[in-house]
Amino acid sequence: MSSTNPAVCSRTQPAWRAAGLRYYSYNYALRERFSSRVQKISLDAGFTCPNVDGTVAKGGCTFCDNRSFSPSRRLPRANILGQIEQSIARLRLRYKNCKHYLSYFQPATNTYAPVDVLRPLYELALSHPQVVGLAIGTRSDCVPEDVLALLEELAQQNYVSVEYGMQTMHNRSLDWMNRGHHHDSFLEAVERSRGRGFEISAHAILGLPGESHADMLATARELARVNIGAVKLHNLYCVKNTKLAEQVAAGEVQLIERQDYVQTVVDFLELLPPTMVVERISGNAPPDYFVGPSWCLDKPAVQAAIAAEFERRDTWQGKKYVRSEM
Repeated sequence: MSSTNPAVCSRTQPAWRAAGLRYYSYNYALRERFSSRVQKISLDAGFTCPNVDGTVAKGGCTFCDNRSFSPSRRLPRANILGQIEQSIARLRLRYKNCKHYLSYFQPATNTYAPVDVLRPLYELALSHPQVVGLAIGTRSDCVPEDVLALLEELAQQNYVSVEYGMQTMHNRSLDWMNRGHHHDSFLEAVERSRGRGFEISAHAILGLPGESHADMLATARELARVNIGAVKLHNLYCVKNTKLAEQVAAGEVQLIERQDYVQTVVDFLELLPPTMVVERISGNAPPDYFVGPSWCLDKPAVQAAIAAEFERRDTWQGKKYVRSEM
């Protein structure tokens, strides 16, 4: 693989590049691990968040309505095994040959409870014969030592991915979104999570108000420096009944345009190490919750535009990656 920084990038072409991909996609990574297609099942265990219940803040993140991005929170909530069965039945209609699934604890903060509450939920989700692992969405300020020890124990026998909501490296943006913590919280949680056997993933949002293109690429370089296992990207989009919806309606916030987003995603991925799995490159919400921007409702078109930009530039994830010492 050629590189703009040949001294700091591997001379060995990664398997995903040899397969003709432009970035290390999650589907490809899961097929590598499990030798078959694997789909995520969104599970709702009924958790809340510390910036919703008043522990660190009230009102939740400026952009957040969990129902808008989590299918499980839009449905009547069955028990964990019931949710798994319902999701498998729906997914079979689309992915007829898929036989393996990840139990994804998605809405709210899914480590925000005592270990004696978390353990039976996680173990129940792993007990289904078609479930091959766990993905757990959480916050960096909600992983005390006993919770990390539980995740480490489960990871000894199962695939476990822990997804931290980094969102951005810029504290001013974290303050804007009412996140309730700063970037140092993310860094501290990552360091305490290393070497425990589970995958560390981070969620980042592009197009936050007040962030320039250079600011967004600074977040990419920070992710490259921290060098975790996986990343999820999407643009800032607006859903109803949120503080962001009020700001958009008042003209206080302008949402990123599609072409700017496409360019930024490719620029962002060029800076990441080729070993970092890219779990997502776009996001949307159900039309009945959605405010804008309208272009992200057509997710296949957004993904096609990103693929076309990679091809136009003849570039790939990691092309501009510079290894740094932690």
